[in-house]
Amino acid sequence: MDSELHPFSASAFEQRKLFKEKLARTLMLTAALMLIVPVISIIIYLFVKASPVLSISYIVDDPGPLGKSGGIWLPLMGTFYLVLTSLVIVAPIGILAGIYLNEYAPDNWLTRAIGMAVTSLAGVPSIVHALFGVGAFVLTLGLGKSLLAAACTIAVMTIPVIVTATREALAAVPMQFREACWNMGATKWQTIRTIVLPNSVSGILTGVILEVSRAAGETAPILFTGAAASVAVSTATLDRKLVPYDLDDKFMALSYHLHIVAEKISGMPEEMMFGCAAVLIALILTVNSVSIGLRGWLRSRKKW
Repeated sequence: MDSELHPFSASAFEQRKLFKEKLARTLMLTAALMLIVPVISIIIYLFVKASPVLSISYIVDDPGPLGKSGGIWLPLMGTFYLVLTSLVIVAPIGILAGIYLNEYAPDNWLTRAIGMAVTSLAGVPSIVHALFGVGAFVLTLGLGKSLLAAACTIAVMTIPVIVTATREALAAVPMQFREACWNMGATKWQTIRTIVLPNSVSGILTGVILEVSRAAGETAPILFTGAAASVAVSTATLDRKLVPYDLDDKFMALSYHLHIVAEKISGMPEEMMFGCAAVLIALILTVNSVSIGLRGWLRSRKKW
């Protein structure tokens, strides 16, 4: 009777399908919230605990004796220069390697071996990278324990991320774009430079974002290659305030400084530990937010 009065109403079979669809959507939304809520709760907890010390002076002041007072300027600048130096090293190598593997390399045993090596390198524990950095950069190349040695170690550790992101971004560009460019008489490199790379830059930027986040938060690779609990640096002048370390100097980093104040020094004020953690998280979130915004803007300019 109902079906005669309402010929366009959903049948029992269609109603069951809609119910299952809503149930699946609800379950997946719940799973997503289960990931988001703990992260937000942890961040709020950290910032509440760190609120007594969070101020401009805490950011721009140097650490006091044993890190129990003062600020975090030297560790903050050490982290900034560590990330910047490692990015300068790894970005050109990783992007060019990704371009070769996706655009030039033939499908043979050597290419497959390189791909397997990149995949395997991504799964190596960070402490193993640290020992490799000691042997390769500190001892063999004679860099000593320094900012440069630590940055090279971080670069080796993060190169699989950029290579993989570059290959996936290049592979996402439709082959028709390349064929159209070749039909116009362009060479392979001209096609890559003018068509493929501009349309894949947002995906490549994803690998750079991940490299920056990992480099800023790693402790083990820099523990043996250049990070120090404290350094004797005078920041009385503006140039030393902005550039407190040379490439061959030991340096302080936020991740290692957090390890020291949280585990190695007794009687450490609680707010100093949480303050360092809060600034480190805020730094990573800020870099990621800016990079994601830039990536979104670049994607909006795509022609396809």
